[in-house]
Amino acid sequence: MVASAGIHGPHQGIASAEPREQFLALLFDTLWEQYRQRVSYVQTYEQVVSQHGGTFVNDHIAFRTFGCQQPMVGMSSLSRVFETLGYRAANCYHFEDKNLSAIHFQHANGKFPKLFISELKTWELPTATQEIITRTLASHRPPLSEATLTKLQQLDQHALSASERAALLAEVVAWFQTLPWTPPQRADVAALNQTSQYGAWVLVHGYNVNHYTSLVNSHGVSSLDDLEKTLAALAAAGVPLKNEIEGERGSKLRQSATEAVRIDVAVRDGDQTATMPWSYAYFELAERNTIIDPATGKPVRFEGFLGPQATNLFEMTRVGK
Repeated sequence: MVASAGIHGPHQGIASAEPREQFLALLFDTLWEQYRQRVSYVQTYEQVVSQHGGTFVNDHIAFRTFGCQQPMVGMSSLSRVFETLGYRAANCYHFEDKNLSAIHFQHANGKFPKLFISELKTWELPTATQEIITRTLASHRPPLSEATLTKLQQLDQHALSASERAALLAEVVAWFQTLPWTPPQRADVAALNQTSQYGAWVLVHGYNVNHYTSLVNSHGVSSLDDLEKTLAALAAAGVPLKNEIEGERGSKLRQSATEAVRIDVAVRDGDQTATMPWSYAYFELAERNTIIDPATGKPVRFEGFLGPQATNLFEMTRVGK
């Protein structure tokens, strides 16, 4: 599969002869293009890494969802897309104080980024909050069809023409980037934000990418070979950053992030369509260190996630109540 003109994301360097993996790399890079245009700090990061002669490897991509029964949506509605393309669940996480659950997925080809897909357990929320979500999601579009999932699953078995591949890619990209319901009422966004900033985020952004993540271990240059050096370089370039690093020096996972940018989102005021600024996304940075594999006794890089760190990073998209 030939990359689309103008798409120059971090996954094109993943060499593969398999059509499914080629499609997956192009999907991630197409989603990346909109994300990097919205999150200007990413472009500054790219410039900093290039100036230092380093390399950018994407560690993971995060998505957010509502967990609901009517309509029946949640983590599975997103994960099915990626499972057709070779991803498998690796671990589960629970955030009781935020009414969230998450699963991280890994691909058989370790060069592909991990996925961190979370959902807001709406049944745990106050009744008035549930009603806001139910009212908005009443206009939820149909899920991706079984026929589309089958096409993705069988990309290695059935050759598609260039136009068929392009149409399939456009369908999947639009599924993530297009708000899956009618824009919410402005007052509902504000009210939901009082209970769950995560929920308010999903209400206005749907299934859009929440963040991509630099794996600082892969920079490949001594000037950016840990989190402190990378953050210092970004700060010197004028990028606003999270105040603290999650994780002590030498621990198996350390994370930080840029501040989240704000973009205009579509809302309604009664019957009128409008826009308002809302927190969108940040760019995360992760440093992964060595642990001893209990099964083999050999040193390996830690590839999982830590609940307390993720809890604090969820807060990066908070909008003041």
